[in-house]
Amino acid sequence: MTIKADKWIRKMAEQHGMIEPFEPGQVREVNGEKAVSYGTSSYGYDVRCSNEFKVFTNIHSAVVDPKNFDDNSFVDVKSDVCIIPPNSFALARTVEYFRIPRDVLTICLGKSTYARCGIIVNVTPLEPEWEGHVTLEFSNTTNLPAKIYANEGVAQMLFLQSDEACETSYRDRGGKYQGQRGVTLPRA
Repeated sequence: MTIKADKWIRKMAEQHGMIEPFEPGQVREVNGEKAVSYGTSSYGYDVRCSNEFKVFTNIHSAVVDPKNFDDNSFVDVKSDVCIIPPNSFALARTVEYFRIPRDVLTICLGKSTYARCGIIVNVTPLEPEWEGHVTLEFSNTTNLPAKIYANEGVAQMLFLQSDEACETSYRDRGGKYQGQRGVTLPRA
């Protein structure tokens, strides 16, 4: 017997705490105003970004080094809106906290509303038994400032369930981003 994707997502969220907080439907308005949608979709879940942002800056002329990252490369912004400079990027995190089951791989894709504005969302896959807030990267590919809205939809999570659990999960390996909270910078 197969179960419809949206029902499976609701079941996993409600019974196993896979997504918290969880929105069982699609929300298209926030405080009576039109919003970029979030919540359960036909085959995935549309996540929101929080109001915590780290905007890339070149004020200190730092070198971007993934093995020795200088957090002076970012300016912290706490706001309902984040303006990303032209040809730059910002980090944020999801409002939702995820607990991925051992037999599930999760892939994140940007929402078309942002993609059509030249704003690309990048997230690496969420591996089996990974948990935490998802750190989101927004790249502004345009030569104009770009706006990101907090507490509205920014990306869609797609859940791929295997017919058996993986042999070694992210938790088993002691992954360095396990249990992350807040916007998490690169770790070597």
